[in-house]
Amino acid sequence: MGNLYHSSCFTCCSCSRALKGKAFYNIQGKVYCEDDYLYSGFQQTSEKCVMCDHLIIDTILQAMGKSYHPGCFRCSVCHQCLDGVPFTIDVNHKIFCISDYHSIYAPKCASCGLSIVPKQGNDGTVRVVSMDKDFHVECYKCNDCGVQLTDKSDKLCYPLDDLLLCRDCHLARIS
Repeated sequence: MGNLYHSSCFTCCSCSRALKGKAFYNIQGKVYCEDDYLYSGFQQTSEKCVMCDHLIIDTILQAMGKSYHPGCFRCSVCHQCLDGVPFTIDVNHKIFCISDYHSIYAPKCASCGLSIVPKQGNDGTVRVVSMDKDFHVECYKCNDCGVQLTDKSDKLCYPLDDLLLCRDCHLARIS
């Protein structure tokens, strides 16, 4: 800057931090440390991260029309960094990793109680809805004999008293 300074005199005009060997900025003759320069509003054109409200100096991650530091873009449940990872949002615009979204919002199987979600490597899943309840395909079984119920005529479901029954077990119970 065309001037000589003692090491102890070369300090940030805002926080008085010593600047020897550190990055600094000269704004209208005043010297600022990097933190005070970056986070004090001197760079009005820089993007601010919606999560931490600090300026984004390096890489900007844009998602849902907002700007994030890549490390600040995280699942609202497990806090896993979602930079480059598939994610989704709920109706309140909360960010989720796919696993946590499914654990919260996926239908639960009435038989085993687990979420009905796609198996690893698949994009979709099939669920059976019967008696206003959801079931995994493999959990959709006769409550008495355990036979897998399907849409085939000999494997149809004949519900009775909130139970899933095959035809033979249904007839046995009503007789």
